[in-house]
Amino acid sequence: MFESLLNKEERGQVGIGTLIVFIAMVLVAAIAAGVLINTAGFLQTQAEATGQESTEQVSNNLKVESVVSEVESGPQINAIAIDVSLAPGSDPIDITSATLEWIGSGDSKTFSITAADPSQDSSSLDPVIVDNQKTELTSTGETARIYILSGTQSKALDLGTNAGSGAGTGSGVSDFPLTGGAEADITITSPSGGQTTATVRVPDVLVSGEGVRL
Repeated sequence: MFESLLNKEERGQVGIGTLIVFIAMVLVAAIAAGVLINTAGFLQTQAEATGQESTEQVSNNLKVESVVSEVESGPQINAIAIDVSLAPGSDPIDITSATLEWIGSGDSKTFSITAADPSQDSSSLDPVIVDNQKTELTSTGETARIYILSGTQSKALDLGTNAGSGAGTGSGVSDFPLTGGAEADITITSPSGGQTTATVRVPDVLVSGEGVRL
């Protein structure tokens, strides 16, 4: 009889213990599920933000239409004009919020692009400027002209820069003046991070006073 009562008590204790373990497992599983849901939500938000950023980098971009200059006495090139437009599907871009990287044989620098009147004396200009008549591109078909200056150009004519000397408010591009056969890579980075590249190739033979496409 006593053995029967003890067995019932033992079985009751075992049952309660099993129930406690079961409840603990349910709680642990619920907590784990909550953590997984929160993590999944965070990862989804992060992925959406990364995807949007990547899309902006690809779509919000500039297109280089032409790179031109005019040969000065020497013969040599002391300034370059780059015409840019919006890439297809791009949102409006403020050129003054972009940067330009120059990688040449003797110089590698990244410049901010400031708005200025290219007819000013070059001694008052930064190394890289955008014509202040058009600093923001809002639709395809519009173009803006970016100038890369040496700070020592003696004339520019078609480039629209005036006579002057000195480095202006910046240090200029030390690769200038460019002579026949010179090459350099240009990378323009839009405010959203999209990049456009172009290669400057100076013709082997230069004739003073002539315009050249680079």
